[in-house]
Amino acid sequence: MPTALTDFCRHPIVQAPMAGGGSGPELAAAVCEAGGFGFLAAGYKTADGMYQEIKRLRGTTGRPFGVNLFMPQPELTDTSAVEVYREQLAGETAWYETELGDINGPTDDGYEAKLAILRDDPVPLVSFTFGCPSRAALDAFAKVGTYTVVTVTTAAEAQAAQWAGADAVCVQGVEAGGHQGTHRDDPHADGTGSGLGLLALLAQVRETVQIPVIAAGGLMRGAQIAAVLAAGASMAQLGTAFLATPESGADPLHKQALTNPLFTHTELTRAFSGRPARGLVNRFLREHGPYAPAAYPAVHHLTSPVRKAAAKAGDAQGLNLWAGQGHRLAREMPAGQLVEVLAAELHAARAAFGQGGPGHGIGGAA
Repeated sequence: MPTALTDFCRHPIVQAPMAGGGSGPELAAAVCEAGGFGFLAAGYKTADGMYQEIKRLRGTTGRPFGVNLFMPQPELTDTSAVEVYREQLAGETAWYETELGDINGPTDDGYEAKLAILRDDPVPLVSFTFGCPSRAALDAFAKVGTYTVVTVTTAAEAQAAQWAGADAVCVQGVEAGGHQGTHRDDPHADGTGSGLGLLALLAQVRETVQIPVIAAGGLMRGAQIAAVLAAGASMAQLGTAFLATPESGADPLHKQALTNPLFTHTELTRAFSGRPARGLVNRFLREHGPYAPAAYPAVHHLTSPVRKAAAKAGDAQGLNLWAGQGHRLAREMPAGQLVEVLAAELHAARAAFGQGGPGHGIGGAA
C-alpha cells in the first residue's frame, strides 16, 4: 500500500465521500480508474452494508481507495427542543402523507463494528468526519498499513488530529457542500456559518501542523485545484463536482437542482439533520432552518421519512439538496472524463502560473 498521500493516485484529485448515496462503488471505481482517488461513504450504512460496498469496489478496480467513517455523537439528554421542532414539522407530515421518524435512533453509526471490519480486512485509506479518533484507533490502523485522514474545520482541530496520530488532515472550508465536519457542534451557534473560507483556513492549518493536507470546499475547476496546491495542500477534494456525474448515486432531482436557475444560492442550515450543512436554498430550508435545534443525529432521524417522501413525490423543495458554493459550475459528464478534464485544467493552470505540470511536487508533505 502507498505510504505517502501523493502516492495513492496519478492526479491530486480526491472524490469526496458523500454519505446518503452520493458516492458508492460505481463512482469511486470510475474516479480511481481515471487516476483520481475515489472514496466510499460508510456514513448511514450498516457495517455489513459498508463491507459489501468494499467488496463490490474491489471487484471493479485494483487501485487504492478510501472509506469514510462518521465518529460517534453524544447521546441527546434533553429532547425538549427536538419535540418543539417536531411540532414545527407537522405541516410536512400532512403534505407528504408520512410520519416523522424516531429521534431515538442510533448515535454511533455502527462505528465500532466498522472499525473492526476495517482492521480485519484493511483498505488503503480511512478518513473520519465529525471528530477525531483515539490514538489507539489510529495506531491500530497504522499497524495494518492503513493511511488515516481526519476532517478538520479549524487549526485547533488539525493540531488535535496530528497529536492523535493521524497521517493527514482534510481541511474543509466553509464553502463546502454537505455537513461541516466540525469536531463539536456548538449548540449556541446559529448554524448559519461563521467558519473560515478554504484559503484562509488552509494557511492557518499549514502553519500549525506538519502533516500533509487535503483541501476541500467549493472546488469545481482545475485552476482552483492549482490554487490550493500552490497554497500548500497535497491534494484537492471535490464533492459537488462529482455529484452530477451519471455514476453518482444522488437522486436525479438533486443532480438537476445543482444547475437549475430556480436554486440561486446555498446556505448552511440545521433544518434537515440538526448539524450545520450547506445545501441549496429551497422551501424546507427557508421555512424550518430558523427553528432547527443543534441535535444531530436526532433531527436527521426525525426528518428522514419526510425527505424520502419528498423524493418519491418528485418534490425537490422537500429534499436536502447538499451542494457547495460552486454548484452552478457542475458539469454533467462521466466521472472518469471529469477527472481527465480537471487534470488537464490543472496542468494548464500550473503552466500559466509557472508551477510546472503534474508531479511538480507542490503541496507535498511538510
